[in-house]
Amino acid sequence: MQSTQTRRITHCIFDMDGLLLDTEKVYTELAQSMMRRYGSEFTPELKVRIMGRPAKEAARILIEAGKLPITVEELLGQRDIIIADYMRNCTAMPGAEALISRLQDMGIQKAIATSSFRNLFEVKTSTHQSWISKFQAVITGDHPELKHGKPAPDIFLLAAKALGAQPENCLVFEDAPAGIQAAQAAGMATVFVPDPLLRHLVADQTVDLRLDSLLDFPWDHWHIAPRTSCRPG
Repeated sequence: MQSTQTRRITHCIFDMDGLLLDTEKVYTELAQSMMRRYGSEFTPELKVRIMGRPAKEAARILIEAGKLPITVEELLGQRDIIIADYMRNCTAMPGAEALISRLQDMGIQKAIATSSFRNLFEVKTSTHQSWISKFQAVITGDHPELKHGKPAPDIFLLAAKALGAQPENCLVFEDAPAGIQAAQAAGMATVFVPDPLLRHLVADQTVDLRLDSLLDFPWDHWHIAPRTSCRPG
């Protein structure tokens, strides 16, 4: 594998929740509410376990950890009743819009790879189209070709395919350990931007670069340049 000093980056792939959009606090509040309803507690450690994972897998983990007397379908049904209204007003994470705009100006093609289903993706991004529209591809958790969610590499490999990119030339931005593991399994370089409240729980996560915020991205860390001969098909 190439080192971070020599690896050429031609394409960038971004997670969405907690990385581009400030939605994770909403998920945290909803999980806390649902767990307390059944006399259980939603801990930071449990938050780290479910971050970035597909909705059904995250729900299964919550039910098992809290010994909740409901099914995965019932838990997700309760969540979906109230989540859309919260998500319509989500804000961009610090530095996200500026980073995407600069990559756009550089001619770097970009994709979003999110475990959120397409309908929720549309809700969350509805007020951010001025910069979300700069992404050349979006792979959601209900993509018909997606067989396994994060931490499996499938979603990032699909994103690279959509961009016409080689995995070794892709740089992935993530806030969740499961997403970092998925990107590494895909053979991609990784930028980890963990939630400040959870940093102490993910301090041992091995990554190529760790940031406090997208505002801190060091542009000279990699050779970032477009590969003009490669276009998404």
